[in-house]
Amino acid sequence: MPEISTFDFHVTSECSQECAYCWGPQGVPEVDTATAVAIIGKIAATGSRRIVFTGGDPLQRSDIGELIEHAAGMGLEVAVSTTGDKLTRQFLDEHGGSIDLISLPLDGASEEVSRRTKLAGHFDAVMAALDLLEGYPSIDVKVATPVTRHNLADVPDVVALLDERAARMRGRLFYNVFQAFPRSMDPEVPWPEIVVSDADFTELQRQVIADFHPYRINWLSHGTLDKLYVMVFPDGSLTVPSGSEFRNYGQFLEIEDMDELLDRSDFDAPRHRLHAEGWSRSS
Repeated sequence: MPEISTFDFHVTSECSQECAYCWGPQGVPEVDTATAVAIIGKIAATGSRRIVFTGGDPLQRSDIGELIEHAAGMGLEVAVSTTGDKLTRQFLDEHGGSIDLISLPLDGASEEVSRRTKLAGHFDAVMAALDLLEGYPSIDVKVATPVTRHNLADVPDVVALLDERAARMRGRLFYNVFQAFPRSMDPEVPWPEIVVSDADFTELQRQVIADFHPYRINWLSHGTLDKLYVMVFPDGSLTVPSGSEFRNYGQFLEIEDMDELLDRSDFDAPRHRLHAEGWSRSS
């Protein structure tokens, strides 16, 4: 019987960024608040321990605070994956007590490198978000870098930046380094200009782990990332991606037997559970 540790609930397609490597939903309409609440309830009923609110950027939804509070009230660990430029002190004061982890993307250690894949000003926005999160030690912080041909040489500088930041943070810091995966709803993505080779990704890992770093670093290669996610899209449909494909299984609320569905999908339950341990509230 597949055991789903984490559901990724893509509550919106709206986002302030236009990342070529993004595998989030694009142009998918959103369910209303009542349906989103029902989806959260069904996720909790599966026995999953964690929900990741993602998108797009979940902070683009006006009801995201209500959804976060409902998920926490259902006993779920709550993670929020956001671009960072919409994160505010008011939001954290109102809902930070119900959030276990906030994930922020960081494509480079400077604005110059960040602008190769993010819009202008995103680097400063993430730095401001990290400054803000220093004041909320109960929220774990995960920084995620998609390794592409645009920033491969810069990742050690990102690590050095986080080494310095870690000394100031009162809460826990995690760093996910992932090999940009050739999967997107946009069929025109020029993957040869983006994707790094397995050998280059392995060499990067060797360079970084040669030194001590005061936080956990998770290395996520193509092999690690595939057949790993159970995703509820903004329109309420269930998707289990495999390779470059988004395999859709219909409306999540209408699925009667999740175990049977996942058994006949490409979902890799053991790898999923192992990946889920890359961050745990109890670890």
